[in-house]
Amino acid sequence: MRTTTDHVLRVQHQLTERDWRLLGWLYDHSVLTSFQIAHALFPSLNYAQRRLTQLTELSLLERFRPFRLQGGSHPYHYALAHTGALVVAATRGDEPPRRTASTTRLHRIATSRNLDHRLGINQFFTDLAAHERIHPTARLHHWWPGTRLNRFFNPPGTTAYGMVQADALGVWSEHGQTTVWYLEHDQGTEALGVLVEKLAGYSNLVRRGGPAWPVLFWLHSTTREANLHRRLDNTRLTVPVATAARDRLDGHSPAKAVWHLHGSASPLLRLAELPMPGEVDPADFDQTRQRATP
Repeated sequence: MRTTTDHVLRVQHQLTERDWRLLGWLYDHSVLTSFQIAHALFPSLNYAQRRLTQLTELSLLERFRPFRLQGGSHPYHYALAHTGALVVAATRGDEPPRRTASTTRLHRIATSRNLDHRLGINQFFTDLAAHERIHPTARLHHWWPGTRLNRFFNPPGTTAYGMVQADALGVWSEHGQTTVWYLEHDQGTEALGVLVEKLAGYSNLVRRGGPAWPVLFWLHSTTREANLHRRLDNTRLTVPVATAARDRLDGHSPAKAVWHLHGSASPLLRLAELPMPGEVDPADFDQTRQRATP
């Protein structure tokens, strides 16, 4: 019997549903650390490391450790190898990348000045995936990168078009409640006025007939959170705004009751409890036939 020499065809039958999800995340979101992958998808770090080694040996993944100026070492960071990019592109009907493009992309990821910011965004979503993994009623339906939102964005289920500069969009369900939200991941490097100005893009989308989905500011400190709410007191809001500070989480997932809804006297809300302008059908977000995305 003749065996195929095409590596893409040869590796597909060796992939699990968990592998497909991981490959899809890396296709969309560039890079994840071994700790993030283990936390989101595996019962233990050792189990994750064994599978990641196998996927690397299959030429689906590449791994690297960024330079650490202060000494020591980072965990392994994983990105798609060329074969991995070909596999996902094929399942999505995308143009297959050239090998040189895959190499250039990998080099850009590994040397990007925005690597910490990207990993911070991805940490938010891998924390949600970890919550989903051990809570049967929770589901991370979709995790869209900001690049899908900043040009001719059509909110699913609507006829509106606009442009927003969010870091990501998520669709999340728990206990029968579904929310859609935009994420703004803050590292404390921008002035508070810049954060407030970002809300103008969401307001413009609402004026064009788009849904008033919540905007989440994922802040690095409680001090910055309090100062942002004072700024928001003097801002006319057309979308719900909620905040959480990473230094007060005490190990809690962003799925938990950690969200301070601006202008509300209610206790902190769970992610699934954030206000929505109407019911959402997660199926509306299935705009492409992809096995490898959440």
